[in-house]
Amino acid sequence: MKRALIFAALLTLGGLQVSQVCAQTAKDLAKERRTISRLSEQELNSRATKAARQEAKRLKKDGWLVSPGALPMDKQLDKAYKMQFEYDDNAFPKYLMGEAMSTGQNYDAAKVQALELAKLNLAGQVQTEITALVENTVSNSQLDAGEASSIVETVNASKNVISQSLGRVIPVMECYRKTRNGNTEVLVRIAYNSQMAINAAKNAVKQSLEEKGNNLHEQLDKALGL
Repeated sequence: MKRALIFAALLTLGGLQVSQVCAQTAKDLAKERRTISRLSEQELNSRATKAARQEAKRLKKDGWLVSPGALPMDKQLDKAYKMQFEYDDNAFPKYLMGEAMSTGQNYDAAKVQALELAKLNLAGQVQTEITALVENTVSNSQLDAGEASSIVETVNASKNVISQSLGRVIPVMECYRKTRNGNTEVLVRIAYNSQMAINAAKNAVKQSLEEKGNNLHEQLDKALGL
C-alpha cells in the first residue's frame, strides 16, 4: 500500500512537471511569435533604402504595378537588395537571385511562366558554379581533362533537370503591367539558398551520370565531395 501511494505521488509530481514544461514552452512560443510580429511590423513601417525607392519609381514610371495586398514595390526591392548582400561564413553570397519576365493572356499564366524562367535562370547560375568546380579539379589533378570534359558536357545538358531539382524558391519580388494588346506582363525575382542549390544540382548531375552507365559519377563524388 505504501509503495502504491509513493508511486501515485511520483506520477502526480511527474504530471505536474510535464504540465509546467508544456506551459513554459507555450509561453516561450507565444513570446517568440510576439517578437516576430513586432519585428515584422517595424520592418513594414521602416523606410526602404534610397536605391529601392529610386528603382521602384523607375518601374512605376514604366507602368509596373503590384497586386492588391502585396508589399509595396519599394519594400519588395528593398528585400531583394538585402538578400543579395547576405553572405555565408565563407564570405560567399548566401542566396542566388533569379529574375524573369513573361507575357500571357492572363495574370496567372504569365506568372507561372515567369517563375519557371526564373528557376531556369537560377539553374544556369548553378551550372556555371559546378562547371568551375569541376574544371578546378583538373588543375588539382583530381580529374583528367577527358573526364572533366565529359562531366561538364553532362552539366551543360542538365539545365532543366537542375531547375526541376530545386525545391521551394523564395519569392522576392512580383509586379505586372498591361501591354497595348491587352495581355499581362509579369516580372518576378526569386531567391534560393546558394549551398542548397549547388547540392541539389550536384545530385541531379550525379544521377544523370549514373544513368549513362559509366564511372564518372564516382569521379564526381571524389572531386566534389558528395
